[in-house]
Parts: sequence; structure tokens; C-alpha cells
Amino acid sequence: MKLYAYCFTEGLDALPESLTGIAGHQVRLLKVEEFSILVSEFFAETVPVNRHNGLAHAAVVQRVLTRTTPLPVRFGTLVTEQQLRNYVTARHEALQTRLKSIRGCVEMNVKVIWHDDAAVEERLPEMEDKPGTAFLEQKRREILGSETRVAKAKGVASWLDERIREIVRERRIEENPTDKLILAAAHLVERGRLEQYRAELKEAREERPELHFLVSGPWAPYNFANIDLEFKSQFGVS
Repeated sequence: MKLYAYCFTEGLDALPESLTGIAGHQVRLLKVEEFSILVSEFFAETVPVNRHNGLAHAAVVQRVLTRTTPLPVRFGTLVTEQQLRNYVTARHEALQTRLKSIRGCVEMNVKVIWHDDAAVEERLPEMEDKPGTAFLEQKRREILGSETRVAKAKGVASWLDERIREIVRERRIEENPTDKLILAAAHLVERGRLEQYRAELKEAREERPELHFLVSGPWAPYNFANIDLEFKSQFGVS
């Protein structure tokens, strides 16, 4: 029998209430040294990747978030109890450091998009109308349009980062602008500063009405856990 691992926690001696996880199995706390690891029994070799299982995993981690800040484990991680104990022994200091870095925090996600496609359009000079130039003209506009979007996205990212830099503990920003999306960001915010964070985003909206903000959270700090690669390396999970 293997265990399905959801997250590591500290300072948690009991679950907030009866929890069921993947495949409807009861979730329990496995105490290893000073860490509490949320696990449930699992009898297959792999975990099907589907919406139901994804929601079940997220629900367990999110429930713990009401009491502490969990360090999430990558979806689909199956291990034995002995492997978990060996992992804690081998990575004890790293786990302490990770948990300390997220302690008392939650993750907030922000996507910024243009309200109007016209906001990212640039007026480009026309090419001389000659036979055979239509294809080159289209490619030129695609390239220049892409360069314009990238430049504008970087400007918006720098502006937003300047506004919230002193409020967030850590941040992850993905700049991959499309016709609509400017950036996607994950912010690690101390619980006591959530209202300040939300107020700053509200002011940012008012300052840049051409931008639309999609804000979600608070969540467990998935983007700041960085524990999946360690499990993959040590246990060979896929």
C-alpha cells in the first residue's frame, strides 16, 4: 500500500474536521519529527489526472489553510511511509527553510488583461503596395505587433511590481503577452497585510482604467513550495 501525499505543515496536531481525499479515502496526519504530513491510503500505481481528483487534492490543502500555512506537494505524489520518513531525514533543513519562508502567508493570483484590443495596437507605416508584398506586410505587422505587446507588458509588469513590492514577501511573474493577456503573477502575502494588498490593487485599477485585473485567492502557496522536483528526484514520481 502507498500513501498519497497532500502537503507538509507545522504546528498542526489535529485535522480541522473529518477529511476525505483522493478516491474518497480518509485523510490523516502522519507525524514525522516536528512535521505533520497530510496523507491518505492509495492502492493503485498511478493517480488518474482528472478534474475530480484535482479538486479533491486542492480541497484538502485549502481546508488546512484555515489553521496554518501548508507546504503543498505536487499532485499525484505516491510514496510509502518509510520513503516519507527518509525524505524528512534527508531534507530536514530544507523543509524547515521552506516552511519558514511561507509561514503566516497565503498566495494571491493576479492576471492583467487589456480592456480593449485597440489599447495594444500601434499604427504602423504602410508598405508600398506592390505585387507579392501582401505576405511580407502581414508578417511584418505580426512581428512588430508582438514586439509592441512585449514592450507594453514589461511596462505594466514593472509598474505593478513597483506598487506592491513592499507589501508582498515573494512574487512570481509570468510575462507572456497575448492579444489580451499582459501578465500572470503569484504573490506571497502575509495574512496581516491582505487588506493592504487588496487596497493597493484597487488603487491600481483606478489608476489604469484601460487594464482589467482578475484577482483570486487566498490560496495555499503552490507557486512558492518548490517541493515537487525534490520528490521527483528522490522517489521517481512522474
